[in-house]
Amino acid sequence: MTSNYNANDAAAYERLMGRWSRRLAEQFIALAGIENGDRVLDLGCGTGSLAFALAARREPAQILGLDISEVYIAKARTEARDPRLAFRVGDAVAIDLPDGSVDRCYSLLALNFVKQPKRAVQEMRRVTRPGGVIAAAVWDFAGGLTYQRLFWDTASALDPDADRARARHYAAGLTWPGELEAAFAEAGAREVVGSSLTMRMVYANFADYWEPIANAQGPVGDYVKQLDNSSSAALASAVERAFLAGRPDGPRSMTGTAWTAKGVA
Repeated sequence: MTSNYNANDAAAYERLMGRWSRRLAEQFIALAGIENGDRVLDLGCGTGSLAFALAARREPAQILGLDISEVYIAKARTEARDPRLAFRVGDAVAIDLPDGSVDRCYSLLALNFVKQPKRAVQEMRRVTRPGGVIAAAVWDFAGGLTYQRLFWDTASALDPDADRARARHYAAGLTWPGELEAAFAEAGAREVVGSSLTMRMVYANFADYWEPIANAQGPVGDYVKQLDNSSSAALASAVERAFLAGRPDGPRSMTGTAWTAKGVA
């Protein structure tokens, strides 16, 4: 296992993040590009947000989604209708594909959860043909993902364990300015360009924000699920006050920004 993301509930992931990664996928494809006949590898595909967005276009000839989670791959397979689509369990640091076997290798919101992220980038370059494109996006957790800052900053004010969990989460590789493109250059990619993408995350009300967190996958869920009932209730109350910010409950729109890098293999 090379992932530090607890990926065992596809429905919980979809509620927490899948609905937003599907939106970000469209912007990512526009940035990374796609051409007629391309064979594309979606590395760390999760439940298939990027792969399905690619399949909605006519250009790709083949799309392979690869993820370490059998549960997420099973969920993606149940929804795959396009014959160009395939999903497979696999390891990002040891991709079971020949050198130069794809035209494009993309990774959306996954590399920071790989225990050896720089090695995963090297693998992306290896499996991409010379002249092909590699591209990735990771959330700017510390500076650009409002829904998580609201949660972690509130939790950290209540509990030193949350403060330590936040520090571990925000220290993840490739999530700080310049780190993603530096890893691309180190892996041997050429013409590396770093950028960012920003989208809006719209919640209908506090319940729409909090319920996915209370059942979350990943670092947020790892923290929340170990709390006792009293601590969980106190956290929910404090986060609700931060969410409401003095206004009645109702829709809230928060920004979500991801760092990106694109290069030529």
